[in-house]
Amino acid sequence: MKRLQRRSCQRWYTTTMPPEQRTNGLFKRTETLLQGSCYFRPRILIDVSKIDMTTTILGFKISMPIMVAPTAMQKMAHPEGEYATARAASAAGTIMTLSSWATSSVEEVASTGPGIRFFQLYVYKNRNVVEQLVRRAERAGFKAIALTVDTPRLGRRESDIKNRFTLPPNLTLKNFEGLDLGKMDEANDSGLASYVAGQIDRTLSWKDVQWLQTITKMPILVKGVITGEDARIAVQAGAAGIIVSNHGARQLDYVPATISALEEVVKATQGRIPVFLDGGVRRGTDVFKALALGASGIFIGRPVVFSLAAEGEAGVRKVLQMLRDEFELTMALSGCRSLKEITRNHITTEWDTPRPSARL
Repeated sequence: MKRLQRRSCQRWYTTTMPPEQRTNGLFKRTETLLQGSCYFRPRILIDVSKIDMTTTILGFKISMPIMVAPTAMQKMAHPEGEYATARAASAAGTIMTLSSWATSSVEEVASTGPGIRFFQLYVYKNRNVVEQLVRRAERAGFKAIALTVDTPRLGRRESDIKNRFTLPPNLTLKNFEGLDLGKMDEANDSGLASYVAGQIDRTLSWKDVQWLQTITKMPILVKGVITGEDARIAVQAGAAGIIVSNHGARQLDYVPATISALEEVVKATQGRIPVFLDGGVRRGTDVFKALALGASGIFIGRPVVFSLAAEGEAGVRKVLQMLRDEFELTMALSGCRSLKEITRNHITTEWDTPRPSARL
């Protein structure tokens, strides 16, 4: 583990991601927007001496529209795992989302101190387990549920199959430890895939989004929407928000990058609920693109795990600060003093209709 901590973030990235993802999904699995797909249209001669990046998410004020996405099993990257990530997010004044499959429990993460935290939920076949978990998260002070809806089955993750992935013997899925569901058995292919096949409910439907609202007062964000059709149904089902996500481009090949799907989802909601982007953000310029396309904020996953592996809590603090600084600079150079001033007119994309030539 000490040797792992000394690796740079880039080395962690290139040694743990499958080849098609090392290139940011330029082949079958697309996570980031391809180069040349989006350009800025900056406005000039605007007083940008003061930049305000604060925003309010589901009633909670945060320092910037950059939040931490749920990523599982963080103690595989660093001994402090989710503890370190929670402290770093709190220090940055932003939201952390804890994965159901964390190696630290909701109670343990809450014990790290104050902070605004969401809880990502997988729905198990045993609904009593789901109810217990939701109520534990609520008692621990979590503020919202991010319901993952794109995983009735696990996508074909060939690196996991090749490596016969399973949790190391010293780690468990802490939220399920007392329910005899915290361990993954070894398998001939992927231990995670076998675990999902055995535990996750494939019958999950829109009715369950409504059912969740009957067992908790926490707002429900639907995570995994990439079409306008599903966005409209999410609104009708009472979702408090949508997270546009393709699960890090690891579920279904040939789906679009999340930022390419974002605008369709935003238009479908017609402003009735907030829409967030999860996946593909690597620079502060990406944050600006997402907000210009209508997102209320973004979630980052891999950058957090890479920085956690490299330097623990200090690494996560650093990556959040880097993205904040880059985003602030992008706002200033685009002539935007607050988030509400970032509009669709600040970018042009490959799918736009040609703009009429300006008359002299």
